[in-house]
Amino acid sequence: MAKQPEALATFAASAKNAGKKPKDIGLEATPETKGIPTDSRKKDEAARKVLREGVLHEDQAADEAIDALPDRTRTKKT
Repeated sequence: MAKQPEALATFAASAKNAGKKPKDIGLEATPETKGIPTDSRKKDEAARKVLREGVLHEDQAADEAIDALPDRTRTKKT
């Protein structure tokens, strides 16, 4: 089964195209819209820190954890 385009890559392309999904982005991933491999533990850690900041209203280093992840809307995929 073919992989679907990553949602954030599709949203980023739409934002750069006057809010409309480019016609070249279909239902199957392309080299530009394929997923970026990321360590699940790093994603879990970042999500946990974001949620803790929201609950505790104290700095939990969420920004740093998020910055350590690939920017899924700007990173050039190879």
